[in-house]
Amino acid sequence: MSVIDVDGAGAEGWDLEPGDESGAAVVAAVGRQLKRWREMKGLSAVELGDLLGYGEDLIRKVERGARIPRPEYLDKVDGALNAGGMVSVMKADVMEVRYPKKVRSLAKLEARAVEFCMYTNFDIHGLLQTREFSEALMRTWRPAYSEEQLDRYLVARDDRRSVLRKTPAPEFSFIQEEVSLRRPVGGKMVLRRQLEHLLEVSELPHVSIQVMPTARTDHPGASGVIELLKFGDGTAIGRMDGDFGGRPVSDPKRLRLLDLRYGIIRSVALTPAESRDFIEQLLGET
Repeated sequence: MSVIDVDGAGAEGWDLEPGDESGAAVVAAVGRQLKRWREMKGLSAVELGDLLGYGEDLIRKVERGARIPRPEYLDKVDGALNAGGMVSVMKADVMEVRYPKKVRSLAKLEARAVEFCMYTNFDIHGLLQTREFSEALMRTWRPAYSEEQLDRYLVARDDRRSVLRKTPAPEFSFIQEEVSLRRPVGGKMVLRRQLEHLLEVSELPHVSIQVMPTARTDHPGASGVIELLKFGDGTAIGRMDGDFGGRPVSDPKRLRLLDLRYGIIRSVALTPAESRDFIEQLLGET
């Protein structure tokens, strides 16, 4: 996806979200360092912009902490200023704040989790989506995202999906409603590639994907989505639509309830092997 920035900077960063105080503090500190490095080299913002191929307005936005620079931007500045990696090293400082505020804490929790239990009844779970499926799905949301907002959420989702490949690998259990695998989000070819991706991911030894057929008469998951993350220290956090106001909970009694319901849903769904056969059948029909 190509995003055209009014500064002529392409997709070299994102504007800060209103109310993101912690992110603003980090970006402001990085901006001050970038300005200091530029001035130490005796360059104006215009001159640095010419070296990088960006407009002066973008350079000044980043330096005053009004824009979150991408890692590639910091690498380019490092090279242009011959900073020897002292600018590139700041990529670690902006890694977290590049996430939109509302998904930042989720990404931290997912990074800690050793077991994922995810029941999804409407869309394919975000960790299982291809990028093109995610983009097509996000373009249906209302109110519509701007191109910059869409790009930022897609980058965040791409990064979150890396948890599937981390080492040591957490254990993943996904249960998908049949309807979520049939809805042609983005068109038939996007759906075909999404189904192919599900088959690929299901081959990972630490990933279990199960399908809940629509025809199940004894369906215990009518209350909605269940998400349960378990951590190495024995603690956990979870949520379920319709219970506890949909809020995340960590109380052991409530977690046991979520764990019990998830286990019942998993027992009624198709087995992982049956689910693979079912997805292959859907792929043949698409």
